[in-house]
Amino acid sequence: MPTKKTKKSLSIVKIGGNVIENTAELNRFLTLFSALEGPKILVHGGGKLATTLASKLGIASKLVHGRRITDADSIDVITMVYGGLANKTIVAKLQANTCNAIGLSGADANSIQAHKRPVKDIDYGFVGDIDRVNTNFIDTLLKAKLSPVFCALSHDGKGQILNTNADTIASEIAIGLSKIYKTTLYYCFEKKGVLLDIKDENSVIKHINTEQYQDLLTQKIIVAGMLPKLENCFHALRHNVDKVCLGDLEMMKTDATLFTTITL
Repeated sequence: MPTKKTKKSLSIVKIGGNVIENTAELNRFLTLFSALEGPKILVHGGGKLATTLASKLGIASKLVHGRRITDADSIDVITMVYGGLANKTIVAKLQANTCNAIGLSGADANSIQAHKRPVKDIDYGFVGDIDRVNTNFIDTLLKAKLSPVFCALSHDGKGQILNTNADTIASEIAIGLSKIYKTTLYYCFEKKGVLLDIKDENSVIKHINTEQYQDLLTQKIIVAGMLPKLENCFHALRHNVDKVCLGDLEMMKTDATLFTTITL
């Protein structure tokens, strides 16, 4: 096993549905992603595309507190969109940018195995909580100079595809590969970073550690949808991921300065 000093750097980048939905933004992001030096992995969702296709097929999308209920009809649509349309569109565009990518779901080579989320207050349907990541297989791809592109699908090892949160997939892949690489996890979304003032797009908090995070929670600066994202960040850091960054597409540039870096 390499020592920390000799570990190669690995970038794991998760992009949100707002980027995938916008062709110009997606093209710009994939150009920047392709330019990243060293081994890299891309993780994506595609919830908005899935909702649009489901509507065209006459399938109503059900959301509770912003989380999708994945029933039998929905998992079929999600598999088509995430594993097919979104994933293969991204892979083809990366090839056009001379980034040799390979598209994957968690079922491929048993990459990401999960279990169906137990029913408590809400039955989320075919939603998966991750049990294990096949780091040896992913490392084999990276050593072959391929860039894995994971969609937000896992499997249960019994033949069932499961809809799985893309932020969590990115986090668990980063954690798994931190044994081999010095991993940096990037969450790329529509904001420039974590904002001090939600009304001021440029009020980016450039660095947050554990103590500062608690202060921001106390002041109620971090609320709503940013809470689970930040919890994911600190979960990754507590499990040996080197650092986590949040920001918009500009974060991918080598000279970028306006984004948020999370450390312990």
